Amino acid sequence: MKKDDCIFCKLANGVIPTNSLYEDDVVKVIFDAGPASSGHVLILPKEHFDNVYALDDDTAAHVFQVAVKVAKALKEGLNLEGLNIVQNNGEIAGQTVFHFHMHIIPRYKGDTVNVGWKPGEVTDEEIEKIKSLVCPRIK
Repeated sequence: MKKDDCIFCKLANGVIPTNSLYEDDVVKVIFDAGPASSGHVLILPKEHFDNVYALDDDTAAHVFQVAVKVAKALKEGLNLEGLNIVQNNGEIAGQTVFHFHMHIIPRYKGDTVNVGWKPGEVTDEEIEKIKSLVCPRIK
């Protein structure tokens, strides 16, 4: 299913022209319009999924297979020192377009990309509580 009012559906399906790096029947990989670094691309499924929670298993697997192919090609072609694969879900997590997409952000020595967090602490009791709440729901 595609959504008529979704910009990423339009970009992924060629309704709005874009520079693409890769395309197949399931996804289109396009250059980010506001890149964090040179070579920053987005993997967009052609079908509409609001976020990772709505994604089906086959599409999820395919997206990550494409991410690996594109990451290897970017590393070789651009001589990267590293890269980040980022995928946000929900406004609080930084999602601004509510069509599932994955960022591949090349990293270069001295770049100004900031993807990180301050490490926190967790107790064994907290881990056990989380496991008791989550593990039965993993299907």
